Amino acid sequence: MPQIIHERPGDAPLIEPLLDRCFGPDRFKKTAYEVRKNIEPLPELSFVTLEGERLVATIRYWPITIGGRTPALLLGPIAVEPELQGKGIGVALIRKSLTVAEDLGHRLIVLVGDPEYYGQFGFRNAAVLGFQLPGPVEERRFLVKECGEGALEQVTGTIAGATLDTEFAGRIAGARETEKLVSSLAAFAPPADA
Repeated sequence: MPQIIHERPGDAPLIEPLLDRCFGPDRFKKTAYEVRKNIEPLPELSFVTLEGERLVATIRYWPITIGGRTPALLLGPIAVEPELQGKGIGVALIRKSLTVAEDLGHRLIVLVGDPEYYGQFGFRNAAVLGFQLPGPVEERRFLVKECGEGALEQVTGTIAGATLDTEFAGRIAGARETEKLVSSLAAFAPPADA
């Protein structure tokens, strides 16, 4: 049965080939990769899914700002081994990681993805709200999720990467609190509605 755990230092060499299998080598040309350039993913929000000892899925969140002043997260990439897609692994990984992000106090999450898929998690069009990316993107695929009531009020502008030393909303839990949250992410059965 699949199990979600925090990404470990030894997982990186397995994650890159998984991303290549899912998105191909041209993924580095995408605007979301440009935003993530020269920043590090948040360790408390970097997860992998294991099936036995095999790494079968990954998700990462990155610190960003909107309009140079509003802290937020950039979700992605999320990848599931191609032969295991459609079995609920990605849905469970997104749900669990969103729960941890919200429990840690993050208020806005941005991503580039299919609205038909990500709508089930509460994502909606970001472009119509006045958000921009620093490069080309299909507007219908540029999405945002409001994790706290009023988080989108008076927020507009261009998405940019942020460093971990930036004062960052949501970075309120220490290692012990984060570990407690993650310990609840035990083995899971794929959701019935996946």
